[in-house]
Amino acid sequence: MPATPVPPEVDRFLREPNPAVMASLRPGGGPHTVATWYDWEEGRVLISLDDTRLRLRFLEDDPRVSLTVIHPEDWYRHVSLIGEVEELRPDEGLADIDRLSTRYRGGPYGNRTSPRTTAWIRVDRWHGWAGSRLLRDDEAV
Repeated sequence: MPATPVPPEVDRFLREPNPAVMASLRPGGGPHTVATWYDWEEGRVLISLDDTRLRLRFLEDDPRVSLTVIHPEDWYRHVSLIGEVEELRPDEGLADIDRLSTRYRGGPYGNRTSPRTTAWIRVDRWHGWAGSRLLRDDEAV
């Protein structure tokens, strides 16, 4: 698995609002996965968590996480990012979930009553898959 930073082709892919699945660890060490919105900024991942969801508690207990970002037209083409949550903070005014909702849906997030937490993920390693083989550094996702 290559270390960061990611090559320009992967950076461009991650800047798009692609489908993604995040994995965290349950207290017993088992995996917990969920589809999620994300944003990519300067080699870090932004996600937003509803304060009532299990994944927030899991990340508070163990910050290790992975995010697999999938090409919207060919899910055999994807990039997986492995790292740790380096910051958890309240999403004041729901600014970060609005950022993600605008990225994916074109407007502010609908639920204005449930508190949310912003997580910034530091990416340590990544790997990509280009159909039937590993993605090369110089290849587009």
